[in-house]
Amino acid sequence: MDFQAPNTLAEQIANYMAERIMTGQIRPGERIQEARLAGELKVSRASVKEALYTLERWHLVDITPRKGASATRLDAEHASELYDVYMHLLMMLVTRLCERWQEKHREPMLAPVTHVVELSKKPSADITAVVEASFGVMEACCEVVGNPYLTEALSNFKPAVSRAYYLSADRYRQGLKQTSAFFNQLPAAVLARDSAAAQALIREFAETQQALIQQALTGKS
Repeated sequence: MDFQAPNTLAEQIANYMAERIMTGQIRPGERIQEARLAGELKVSRASVKEALYTLERWHLVDITPRKGASATRLDAEHASELYDVYMHLLMMLVTRLCERWQEKHREPMLAPVTHVVELSKKPSADITAVVEASFGVMEACCEVVGNPYLTEALSNFKPAVSRAYYLSADRYRQGLKQTSAFFNQLPAAVLARDSAAAQALIREFAETQQALIQQALTGKS
């Protein structure tokens, strides 16, 4: 991604930097110098500072007083902690979804699910596309649930979770059958308003994905 906007907003800077962090162009633990970044992008340091606060909220940057900003670390332990919290947020989301969905929501909920299943079944599936489509399901569910605090929390986790998937793409590819099965099974539980079954599916799937990511980061089979 080339940075082109000469008078960018802070969030545009944050999106540009997020992609560099998620794809490993900025390594875990690497310092991010405000002045250098402002000069590189031809923007003010105030805009860069605001962007860094956004990246901190997205769990991609750590900001330490008197030391400045650096890309968050992503080893197996950090990934495990990240995914554990994300899993519980998803379980909360699906519980509220079981309670609140109405018949008018059926098609808007099912369409993005179908899209994920179709993508995950393709030979040589595009992992980035599958992950983005999975987030599309989450976003559709957030729309139905209508809890702005839960939506914000999940949105803030999206970049960090995307980063973990990007760095473990080969392992994630091995789990595409489980991904397809999960998205085939979850709608039935939600439509039946069976929150216990829906939560169990979320937990099982999340723990499988968490294990794949940990294996990728540790190099273990």
